[in-house]
Amino acid sequence: MIKLRPHHLLCILTYVGKGYSKPFTENFDAICARINHGERDIEIIKGPDDVCAPRLCDPEDKKCHCYDQDITDSDAKALKDLNLNYGDALILSPEKITELREGFAQKTIRKACIDCQWYGLCTDVADSDYEDVKLES
Repeated sequence: MIKLRPHHLLCILTYVGKGYSKPFTENFDAICARINHGERDIEIIKGPDDVCAPRLCDPEDKKCHCYDQDITDSDAKALKDLNLNYGDALILSPEKITELREGFAQKTIRKACIDCQWYGLCTDVADSDYEDVKLES
């Protein structure tokens, strides 16, 4: 099962291989590959997830960026928009990816993204009908 923070569920929809560092993008590429190869069970978690924990954040280090107020606020907004709770599980099927991408493109599930440095890039990806994304639908 892939563990994702709520805002990373949104990030994965428009992920095109760009990120904070080479280790970050390599790890995110690997997560997309796992999903593309059939590992579609997702658990929504609080704190460092499969995106951050392996390369960027020690889950025991409460000073890690994963615990910053801005990040936890983004997660709270994403939970509300997606109608999810911590601990929820979902299957990221092709149909679910399409549904989420439609909501993302229509900006109905993007309150968590408003202050993100990647907002413009993700908007461009959604506007291009998700061309060049790493996650297949």
